[in-house]
Amino acid sequence: MSAVHPRSRGTGQRHWSSIGEETFVGGMWLLYALFRVGGRLPFRIVLYPVVLWYWAVNRGAREASLEYLQRLQHATGGLGHEPGRRDTLRHFFSFAETILDKMLAVGGRYKLKAIRFVGREAIDAMVREKQGGLLVTAHMGCLEMCQASAEATPGMKLTVLVHTVHAEQFNRMLERLSPGRDIALLQVTEISPATAVMLAERVERGEFVAIAGDRVPIVAGRASAVQVPFLGHLAAFPTGAYMLASLLKCPLYSLGCIRQDDTHEVVFERLAERVVLPRGDRLGACTVYATDFAQRIERQLARAPFEWFNFFSFWNQPGALTAPPTPVRHD
Repeated sequence: MSAVHPRSRGTGQRHWSSIGEETFVGGMWLLYALFRVGGRLPFRIVLYPVVLWYWAVNRGAREASLEYLQRLQHATGGLGHEPGRRDTLRHFFSFAETILDKMLAVGGRYKLKAIRFVGREAIDAMVREKQGGLLVTAHMGCLEMCQASAEATPGMKLTVLVHTVHAEQFNRMLERLSPGRDIALLQVTEISPATAVMLAERVERGEFVAIAGDRVPIVAGRASAVQVPFLGHLAAFPTGAYMLASLLKCPLYSLGCIRQDDTHEVVFERLAERVVLPRGDRLGACTVYATDFAQRIERQLARAPFEWFNFFSFWNQPGALTAPPTPVRHD
């Protein structure tokens, strides 16, 4: 997952979706090789100057980081002080550390004892009963730790929907790191009828599908996002996860991951046993689900302020509609 959003503006650079696959994957392999040879020290020696340079020249990302940290502090007090430029640099370095954690997680080299699972019992039970589900995530922490969850739960299979051009080659890299893994990346820009049928078949087989719930789609259409409160201000959250869960007729869970000192905490929380979108007010129903999801993100970020990896003005995403919330029953 990238730290930069395809709609990011004012940064004076190409956004992440325009970077060539070979360059992206090759860089990941280099970092991983450095860690295997000498641990985190050579990894940091190579990566940190790059991060420092990126922080110095990328005013847009710095401002986005500061905006987020200020709103987090004002809404939750999670930072403990008024944020400044030094905090934005720490925010960037936190993301740099997560890059290595991603590689270790998908390569099966991250120790399970260093991961604390919360709410996994419900997922384990669904796997045993061959009941599939939808997981809605955010660009927060190292979500690749869900691979560790799959390893800890034999029989769990996961399809991750991604919007990047890196999916095909990155998928091959993951296969080399972890042959026979039960996690697949599926590149999509929108959920077509054919894609929906394929995902429905996987869920019916007892598999899980993960989708990001914090970024407006690259191809935005009517009702593709709604405005909900987030850290004290309205922000756009996509409706895709709730539309898809309604189509798949399956349970919907949020999946979050935050770092706590030397431990990663992976949290599963049920949003709904069945997503109900009334024909006359789908937008209002999606607003309720998105509000619930945003509140859960807030609670986790209050405990781990530097784990939010959307380095663009999150509260200025276009394409969101507003609707009065409609009460939705969460079974």
